[in-house]
Amino acid sequence: MTDSPAPASQQSWLIWKPTTWRRIGSDLAYILPGFFVSLASFTALTGLFTLGIGTFIIWVGLPILIACLTTARWFAGVNRAALRRWAGTIPPVHYRTPHKYSIGGMFKNVTDPQLWKDFIHGFLVSFPLRTATFCTAITFLAATAGGLTQWFWMRFLPPGNTNLAELIGLDTYLGVSSETVEAWFGLAYGAVFLLLLPFIIRALALADAATSRALLTNETAALRARTEGLTVSRAQVVQEEASTLRKIERDLHDGPQQRLIRLQMDVEAAQRQMESNPDGARALMDGALEQSREALAELRQLSRGIAPPLLADRGLRAAIESLAAKSAVPVTVNGSLVHGARLAESAENAAYFVVSEALANVSKHSGARTATVTVDAQSAELLIQVSDDGDGGAHVGKGHGLAGLVDRLSGVDGSLEISSPEGGPTALRSSIPLNG
Repeated sequence: MTDSPAPASQQSWLIWKPTTWRRIGSDLAYILPGFFVSLASFTALTGLFTLGIGTFIIWVGLPILIACLTTARWFAGVNRAALRRWAGTIPPVHYRTPHKYSIGGMFKNVTDPQLWKDFIHGFLVSFPLRTATFCTAITFLAATAGGLTQWFWMRFLPPGNTNLAELIGLDTYLGVSSETVEAWFGLAYGAVFLLLLPFIIRALALADAATSRALLTNETAALRARTEGLTVSRAQVVQEEASTLRKIERDLHDGPQQRLIRLQMDVEAAQRQMESNPDGARALMDGALEQSREALAELRQLSRGIAPPLLADRGLRAAIESLAAKSAVPVTVNGSLVHGARLAESAENAAYFVVSEALANVSKHSGARTATVTVDAQSAELLIQVSDDGDGGAHVGKGHGLAGLVDRLSGVDGSLEISSPEGGPTALRSSIPLNG
């Protein structure tokens, strides 16, 4: 990941190059507005922090301190946005999950280290640094412009003004008028400042950017939090898979297995009565047929939690079309994923169960007349949308059929979004990374 502009070795600093002036403009657009942001930040945080500390002993200061840190976070967001526009990309930032605004929750909120780094940047660091940066940049710009145009504006100075060339006797030494020497002297130092300008402005921008990166980003903490989140989500997925397997085992034992045993006993009894009691044998065979139908129905219900052989043999598109064909609601399947296209096994399994659970929810609860499944395979992610024209009201709350999809998708770094207002329509959207 690139977190800074191109290295100096790849940049041209020739002053007559248009890219040099564009780079100067970009750097100035970053550092000059930053001074005013830091001024506002310093002013706001100074007032809030001193008021919060001064009233902390009577507990009023605690919410004021929270407001101070929240304000610091807002200014940090402004600074990060400016840095991102200038540098292109910046390291990530991580904040702890905020607690409820009870006394204990507020005490926990003020212990977030990133909030204090934001405060230090906005209260102690950025204002003096950017004041110096702003003054230096303005000085160099003024010296450059003033020197290069001195031959023009010096004629408007008050009469009797003693210029530098006359003061040091340079006009007498060269044998020309002091105005001429002063004009050439201005052009000389203006040209020097002009040649130095790209380097000075870039150095000021880099110093400000380095400070902002150090205090306003925390890539290590962000990666650690992401790792912890993935560890928890994967543990939940493993636990859910184990629980699902145990449930399937219990359901097989209590349902289809018992029915098949009963079926076997009825068939054996019918065989024994085939000659002596044909009517009784026929009744037993009718009961056995009903047992076989119920066992088949239960097996089909249980198979919804298991990836079908069709998915492994012919791919995701064929498996989704099979689900659509079995749905009680007419389903149209479209999208860029073609027949025979193979994806990572984990992505295919997750996508199959998303569509399976979504269509089951459509059939059972939506009251829809039609549904559509769209599957688009892009270079970096698999996008799935299941929409219907039903009554709406679907959500992933605990106890609902869609709740398990969030944990299943988190195990493959996927995401789930549901739009289902009362009265419909409903659209379930899922994104699954395809990184291998």
